[in-house]
Amino acid sequence: MSIPPSPPPGPGHSWPPPSSEPGWGWGPPIGQGAQPPALNGFALASLLAGLLCFPPLGIAFGIAALVQIAKKGDRGKVLAITGLVVSVVMTGVMVFALGRVAEMAPGRLDGLTEYTEVEGELRDIDDLKAGDCFNVPGGDLFDERPLMYAVDCSRVHHGEVTASRTVGASDDPDSSEADRASEDACWKAQDEYAMDTWALPDFAEMFYYAPSSQSWQEGDRQLLCVIGTTEEEWRGSLRRDAGVLKPEQAAFLRAANGVEFVMSRPPVEDVDDALQKHQAWAREMHAALGEEAKVLQQDAARPGLEKAVPVQLKEIEAARAAWQRASQARTGTEFDRLWDRALAAMSLETEKALRGAYGLSTEVPRWLEDSPEGTEDPETGPARLPSSRAV
Repeated sequence: MSIPPSPPPGPGHSWPPPSSEPGWGWGPPIGQGAQPPALNGFALASLLAGLLCFPPLGIAFGIAALVQIAKKGDRGKVLAITGLVVSVVMTGVMVFALGRVAEMAPGRLDGLTEYTEVEGELRDIDDLKAGDCFNVPGGDLFDERPLMYAVDCSRVHHGEVTASRTVGASDDPDSSEADRASEDACWKAQDEYAMDTWALPDFAEMFYYAPSSQSWQEGDRQLLCVIGTTEEEWRGSLRRDAGVLKPEQAAFLRAANGVEFVMSRPPVEDVDDALQKHQAWAREMHAALGEEAKVLQQDAARPGLEKAVPVQLKEIEAARAAWQRASQARTGTEFDRLWDRALAAMSLETEKALRGAYGLSTEVPRWLEDSPEGTEDPETGPARLPSSRAV
């Protein structure tokens, strides 16, 4: 082993002397700098996991990265902090979203259960048309927009469509005026669809589904009118329109239903507060009864109607006289008195006999049987009353 010579005396010399051969010096080769620290892998993984994968894992990666950077001096501290912050935020968002899903899950699961239990083919409410029968989950027709499953009318069903039509412009679809218009339209549609209202089962009810303010803004313009039969099991169609009735039956029922419709729509205000509205309603009653009288006069000579028609015409004449006087009443008290007289002028027994003569149902419906006090004539029996059919 050779010993290197001592450096010459004098300033500017130090030990050891620089070497011209690589591998002999203590530092890097001439012309090359020191290598930078490596990028910590956990720092990058923290950011990627927080953004794309599983945020809680990104938190663990971020903490591991900061620990390793502090010990080893790796690069990526800013990246690790960014990844840690992003992962914490995304974890919070994920926890909030899972909480919302947990709150909604029971309802969604219930809906899934109902889907499997409801018989029929799921249909959009806009695709149903008059004559279609359907079921709804749980038989709940009071839901604002129930799921409807079309089924053959020969099977047990919850409802039957009487009309599906487009409604006109409305400033406020949720207003009482718009609601009343929808209700009136569906009553008229039902009276044309099932014209013999006495033949409907007592548990049958009218329902309608009209656009709400929100659905209106989304382009909804469909009004669906329905006869609901959810209280008892019901099979078969309730349709009995002019297409299946005799011409004279349809003509009479259309006139009689017109009277019933007007009779069921008195002003909502008290007569003392809105006498003029009540007078206008009395004029409508007078006119509606006049239309029924015209039909009956045409059928007066028809075989089987010779006895029933004249009796009904006599009662209509008395009722019209009372309604005409009511339209000219000067006080609310006078109007009420004439209103009662007009109601008492027409009896259910006469109506029953007339319907039997026309070959229609003679079973007085429950909504006509409940006679309020003061509307029964001792000689003719219970009076013909305003409709109390449920909506």
